[in-house]
Amino acid sequence: MSPKKSPFFELRSGSVDTLLFVVKTTDLESMRAELTRRFEATPEFFANDVVAIDVRRLAENERVPLADIAQLLESVRMRPVGVVAETQQSWAAESALPLLEARDRRGAVAKPADGEPASASSADTGEAGNGAASTATTAAGTNAAPGAAPLEPAAAAEPVRLATSSQTMVVEKPLRSGQRIYAKGDLVVLGLVSYGAEVIAEGNIHIYAPLRGRALAGVQGNHDARIFCTCLEPELISIAGIYRTTENPLPADVLGKPVQIWLEEEKLMIEPLRLT
Repeated sequence: MSPKKSPFFELRSGSVDTLLFVVKTTDLESMRAELTRRFEATPEFFANDVVAIDVRRLAENERVPLADIAQLLESVRMRPVGVVAETQQSWAAESALPLLEARDRRGAVAKPADGEPASASSADTGEAGNGAASTATTAAGTNAAPGAAPLEPAAAAEPVRLATSSQTMVVEKPLRSGQRIYAKGDLVVLGLVSYGAEVIAEGNIHIYAPLRGRALAGVQGNHDARIFCTCLEPELISIAGIYRTTENPLPADVLGKPVQIWLEEEKLMIEPLRLT
């Protein structure tokens, strides 16, 4: 039997979705404090998500202890699987993590301009309080780590789907746990967003059904974005990185009701929709 026809396994080129943890500083303690602060309120937000450590924003003469960063990510229940580097490859390759190729979906990670201070934590998606991760693709068949997949089967089976333009994206089917949708413009969902499902948009989000999972609007920093839904029962809502979880109970006049959500002076405002 030809080894290429083995019934037991296959090796083939492919890609898996990961998050990028974009490192902007060599100050590990500041990074640790900021990451802990951002995720202690939502410990399940990135639980078991695969993440690659992106060091491309560091200057050529800067280095970070990749093993310590990997341990830090594991402390907030992320799963580091590799390192994304450019000019930093010479020292990044010395770590136990493999070098990965990233195809940035929202453009290549821009290096800070001269004189721009590096912040203590990465933030490119606005997820979870301005976030610590952005979406990337790890290419299999290059230097991808074997078995690099989230532990949750549903999440692994349903990667983020992207709109192909800035126009409105319409999703007609209900979203089950583990599914994620990403729209570069506005997003309209006509079915239920179940617990564990996630809808993300750079513009507004309209949900004409119960919202029981996570909804993140204006993820590229659009403070004018809004969320509209006909039944508010969310795990998390966020606009431009300002978020609220179920740990902070919703008032009775908006829980389970049609609402609109917007930002006012960095605060999430929730108001019942008057549909009649």
